[in-house]
Amino acid sequence: MAVQINPSILSADFARLAEEAKAVEGADWLHVDVMDNHFVPNLTLGVPIVESLSRATDIPLDLHLMIADPDRWAPQYVEAGAGSVTFHAEAAAAPVRLAREIRAKGARASMALKPATPIEQYEDILPELDMVLIMTVEPGFGGQPFLDIMLPKIRRTRELIAKHGLEVWVQVDGGVSASTIERCAEAGADVFVAGSAVYGAVDPSAAVRTLREQAGAAIAAAPWACDH
Repeated sequence: MAVQINPSILSADFARLAEEAKAVEGADWLHVDVMDNHFVPNLTLGVPIVESLSRATDIPLDLHLMIADPDRWAPQYVEAGAGSVTFHAEAAAAPVRLAREIRAKGARASMALKPATPIEQYEDILPELDMVLIMTVEPGFGGQPFLDIMLPKIRRTRELIAKHGLEVWVQVDGGVSASTIERCAEAGADVFVAGSAVYGAVDPSAAVRTLREQAGAAIAAAPWACDH
């Protein structure tokens, strides 16, 4: 299983986004948190910034929409240059239709779940998705501590994906660091969003490499990956 490390620009210097993107060369994706101060109590950036960022970096953009009405807005982020767009299950009115529209426009479709939202009720729509994002903190702010109680949910998500024989990535976002990434990988995650663990490091690119090595070793020894 290929490990993917996605640095989150929520922890970067917003006044130097182009430079901050270059600082993590070697990353698989650049994770971009879009917040609207409605679905979550924070406000970040929108379509024009995403358009500019997509022109400033060769790293594909992984958009995480923490917004109300993603059915309306998600397709616009694909048009702005996103290679992957994640909408929240709690906010989407028609998740299957939205996932299909995102895919039809040429991006990967992903669905995120807040900590209290169970994966089981979405088992039937897993074939419509390219990735499931398990939030390991409450969405809205960076720098929160990792919620260990989400590890069983990561395991259940991986088990459901395996049950249906799907090639769906499992992403974790929130408190991912050198001290937590191995537990996430062992539980079933293969895509890791890291904010302060990368952008708070002296050498962000080196931090990406270290996290990748840690996760890769954990996955190599994990039962779920051995059975894959």
